[in-house]
Amino acid sequence: MKEFGFELRVCAWAERNWPPDDTSGTTAVVARQLGTKHRRWDTVIVETTDADLTARAPFGDGRLDSDLLFVARNAPTSWTYYRECLPDPGYPWRYVREAVHRAADRGFLETRRAGNRIEIRRRYRYPAWIDRIIAIENKPDLDAAAARVLAEQLEHDVAVGLADEVWLATSTTGDRIEPALLEAMPVEVGVLSVSPSSDGTTVEPIWQPRTLDSSGAGTRILDRPDGGSADRSAARFEYAGPEWKHRKRLEIAERAYERGWRSYVDTMRSDCRWFELRDPNGPFPWCRSKDRAQTAAECSARCPAFEPEPPGWRSRGWPIEGGPGKAAERLLERKRARRR
Repeated sequence: MKEFGFELRVCAWAERNWPPDDTSGTTAVVARQLGTKHRRWDTVIVETTDADLTARAPFGDGRLDSDLLFVARNAPTSWTYYRECLPDPGYPWRYVREAVHRAADRGFLETRRAGNRIEIRRRYRYPAWIDRIIAIENKPDLDAAAARVLAEQLEHDVAVGLADEVWLATSTTGDRIEPALLEAMPVEVGVLSVSPSSDGTTVEPIWQPRTLDSSGAGTRILDRPDGGSADRSAARFEYAGPEWKHRKRLEIAERAYERGWRSYVDTMRSDCRWFELRDPNGPFPWCRSKDRAQTAAECSARCPAFEPEPPGWRSRGWPIEGGPGKAAERLLERKRARRR
C-alpha cells in the first residue's frame, strides 16, 4: 500500500480507537501533515475532552492563527484600550490592530471607539482545550534506507519535545519479531504495527513510547540550515523556552481543529467523473478509471484520465449546489465537523 493510503487508514483508526489504553473521557481530534517550519508530522492527534471542545466552539470552525491567538489569549473582560491591555507583541502594533478587527468579525471579541482609540473586551475566555499532542510517523515499508533517515527525524522529535508522545506506524510483516523493533530507533518512540484490510484496519502497539517533556524547560531545537542529515557536531542549536512551545502547540492544535484528516479532498479533483469515496471506515478516495486508490498527487488536472463531471450530473437528481463531487465534499465536511 502506498504511504498516502496507509496514512489515511491510520488516521481513521486513530479517530475511532485513540487512545489505545481507552482512557475514559478522552476525545481525539485527528489531522495529517502538520507541524513546524522544520518538521512536518504525518499524523497529529490532539487529545481533548467533549467539554473542552464545547468551550472552544464559540471561536469558530476555522483555526486561530498566531495573531488571533495572541488577541484571544490576552483580551480583557472589561473595555480597555488594546495597547494597554495586550502585552508587547514584539512586532508592529498595526498587525495587532488588524487581528483585533478580524477577531471582532469572528465574533469572540467586541470593539468600540473611544475618540481615536480602539477599546476591546472579550466575549469568551479562550480555553486550555489541549490535553496532549501525539505525533505519528507513517512508514508502511521500513527498508534500511528509510529507517536511517527516519531515525534522524524521530531523534529530532524527541529532542524538541513539542509532542507529548511520538510513534512510528509501520505495516505488519508477520515475522516473529517485527523489523521495526530491530531498527536503531530512539527508545522514547512507540511502535504501531498496522494491518490494513478490506474489513478495516487493525493496529497493535508493540512498543510503548515514553512521555516527553513538553513544558519547554531546557529544550534546544536541532536546526540543520542545509536541510540535510548533518551530524550533531555540525548542527546549530537554538534555545526554545516554554512560551515558544506553548504557542507552537496551540498553533498546531488549531490547524488540526480546522482541517481534520479528511482535508485531503481540498487538493484532489473531486469534480472528476471517476472520483468516488469508498469504505465506510474512511471514507477513502477511489479512482474508477484506474480501479484503485489514488494519491493526492495523482488526483489532479494533470492526470491523463481526468474528465470533468458531465453538466447533466449537476442538474438531474443531484442538489443544485453541484454533482457527485460536491456531494462527496459535503459528506467529508460533515464528518470533519462532527469530530469538533
